[in-house]
Amino acid sequence: MPVKLGAKLRRARENLGLTQEELSKSVGLSSEFISLLEIGKRAPSLDSLRRLSDFLKKDIGYFLQDPEGDFQVLGREKKLSKEAQAVIRRFQRYSEDYLRVEELTQRRAEPAPFYQNASAERMAQEERKRLGLGDEPIRDIFTLLELNGLRILRQAVPEAAQIAGIFVFYEAEQAGFALLDSSRPLGDQHVAAAHEYAHYLKDRFAGPILDNPDVFIDEYLPLYHPREKFAQQFAFDFLVPPRKLKHVVSKELHGRSLHFEDVIFLKRYFGVKTSHMLGILQKQEIIPPHRYAEYRNIDHAAFERSLFGQVGAEELPARSRTKLISSDRYKILGVSAFQKTVRDKS
Repeated sequence: MPVKLGAKLRRARENLGLTQEELSKSVGLSSEFISLLEIGKRAPSLDSLRRLSDFLKKDIGYFLQDPEGDFQVLGREKKLSKEAQAVIRRFQRYSEDYLRVEELTQRRAEPAPFYQNASAERMAQEERKRLGLGDEPIRDIFTLLELNGLRILRQAVPEAAQIAGIFVFYEAEQAGFALLDSSRPLGDQHVAAAHEYAHYLKDRFAGPILDNPDVFIDEYLPLYHPREKFAQQFAFDFLVPPRKLKHVVSKELHGRSLHFEDVIFLKRYFGVKTSHMLGILQKQEIIPPHRYAEYRNIDHAAFERSLFGQVGAEELPARSRTKLISSDRYKILGVSAFQKTVRDKS
């Protein structure tokens, strides 16, 4: 209960744009106490809870009752288009089917840890260390995340739906689910997967999160909730560890300037899009701003195709594969559940 209460308190505070210090002054409690409440290390007295509830304009029951399911919350969102609602309904059916096959096979995925105070960079480092990844590129991020509690559905999302990713969390089952748009290039799907994993690691108790495609564009990112910037920073550091990137650049280039073919080599090595790699290289000051601007204007796909014959992470998926892509783990569990059902009947 303290963890759930703390997550609700943090969400209510952030929705008002308040810092912990500002809230503490407003309700007459110490900022240290507010911090401990939000990370679930302390439980409030009835008087403290009443003060917080009155100021935040919430019933005390809001902090004490179990929350609604994430899909119920999404279902009440009236601003969603009919296309978005259809995508969400399909995602919900998949999630509920997934939980059923896990229950039948008794193979519930072990949840990943819940992070509360780590920076995005630190969280990426700690997760890579926990998962035994070292600094090497991630070759199958979808399966990696599935094995660590974030179940993934990739399905084609109509442009009118304006959805690039969704994160939901079933608290009772401690099960996270993410939806990714399978009609986007694979490099975009890799970043979106890591982005939703950040929500799973840090925002799982904050309610459902629906990510608009603009969240993944640097120019628009500041317009959204700060957690989106956090998740995007985590995604890039998780996929392209800064230490490894600098090591490869130093080893391959021996101090010379980074040419565009080097950028293509790096992006293929780490499995991200050229635009993502350029942004990472500029932020880490490996290429100067003028070189970044110059390389952005090059026809990335044509250049890469002339070197390698195909474009890798930039390539749009074939139409036949964009409808719905169930995860490998879900398919394996489905076979096991079917075999168990047959055995039970015989």
